[in-house]
Amino acid sequence: MAEVIVALDFSSGEEAFSLVERLGEAGTFYKVGLELYTAEGPSVVRKLREAGKHVFLDLKLHDIPHTVSGAVRSAARAGVRLLTLHTVGGRSMLEAAVEAAREAAHGEEERLRLLGVTVLTSLSASEVEGTWGRSILSLRDEVVRLGTLAASSGLDGAVASVLEARELKRKLGGDFLVVTPGIRLPGGESHDQARVATPGAAVRAGADYLVVGRAVTRAPDPREALEWIQDELGPPARNGREVAGG
Repeated sequence: MAEVIVALDFSSGEEAFSLVERLGEAGTFYKVGLELYTAEGPSVVRKLREAGKHVFLDLKLHDIPHTVSGAVRSAARAGVRLLTLHTVGGRSMLEAAVEAAREAAHGEEERLRLLGVTVLTSLSASEVEGTWGRSILSLRDEVVRLGTLAASSGLDGAVASVLEARELKRKLGGDFLVVTPGIRLPGGESHDQARVATPGAAVRAGADYLVVGRAVTRAPDPREALEWIQDELGPPARNGREVAGG
């Protein structure tokens, strides 16, 4: 069953941990992105781990292989469970990251899982074409192309919208993890995301992890909103699946 990851998209640790406290035992897995990590540094990961929470560190690494390898080793030592890298960084960078994660592992069950970022859910087809400088057949084809690069380089999964999740699973197999951002409740606003979907649609598409931000963090009752989503996914999602095994 899919598991919910709550996005701590805040500018301070005080705001982030206020939400963590409000969610209590309902919140088991949290995403730390660039804004919060830049504000608080590695301490935010340490505090979440001390609270018994799993951490998805969404830094979208994209640099030379040596630099990325060092960042991956640091994330592994900090107890991060999921870490993102831009697939457009290239095969050499991705393979170096995989090797660093393996070297830093204390065992298969504790190994850091690496995710390739394919096409950001905020991007439209025309924006991708402008960035790549060429025409594309479809966003789905681009996501699958980059997801295939991630898989062949040894990464554990990819980040993609719900609209491409099913094709990634079909092409790359059920063990290839798919993490889907852009989750909105039925009738909710899309905000700055171009490709969004409901929790039920994400599960039907085969997503392993659903990243939920404003649908929970800006809800009148965040815990109630999170528990509603978990109930939609089924009992295993509430109890938390075995993250270490992917």
